[in-house]
Amino acid sequence: EECVATVTINYPPANVLTPQGLMELASTLDELAKNEHVKVLVLTGTGRFFIAGADIRVLAEIDSSSKGKVMALTGQGIFRKMETWPKPIIAAINGACLGGGLELAMCCHIRLAAEGIRLGQPEINLGIIPGFGGTQRLLRIIGQSKATELILTGDSISAQEGRSLGLVSQVFPPDELMRQATGLARRIASKGQMAVRAALKAIRQGSELGLREG
Repeated sequence: EECVATVTINYPPANVLTPQGLMELASTLDELAKNEHVKVLVLTGTGRFFIAGADIRVLAEIDSSSKGKVMALTGQGIFRKMETWPKPIIAAINGACLGGGLELAMCCHIRLAAEGIRLGQPEINLGIIPGFGGTQRLLRIIGQSKATELILTGDSISAQEGRSLGLVSQVFPPDELMRQATGLARRIASKGQMAVRAALKAIRQGSELGLREG
């Protein structure tokens, strides 16, 4: 609607990331990238969850380092596709955003959150580390000390603390989140799209370079 596409993650009961779900997300991104009527994407979840993390059953079936590497690289590749997507992606974090869910949210260009949600990387509690880029993106967003604390303890933080750390830019009452996210998306969609894409590209590439090169 009005050049804004809304994509909803809906894998009840907890919106966990499965290999199938990741591939569906990747194909959806490819489809919307080609759609000239779509200028901004809003990504959200359902119920009490944005994404609760990776599917524990899938993780339990990994019985070799080679299988683990394939899964990690697959997730990293899809998340990189999001990060480098040519159009702005706004994460409307409606519920628990943990593990792979937070890794996915960090690949979105703007993150908004509902009051009362929790954000975190609890993988250490399972004897593993964030495998889809969380060890790299979290420290770049909130700083090395706090990122290291969260990753090594598995602790989660509130939406308000996430805002104070710069992990999310705004926090809204739950029943206001989607209206605010869609409103922001429409404001961006109303701007000159050559400028939006150029700015997005400059911000993304510049964040990976030194100041002079950026």
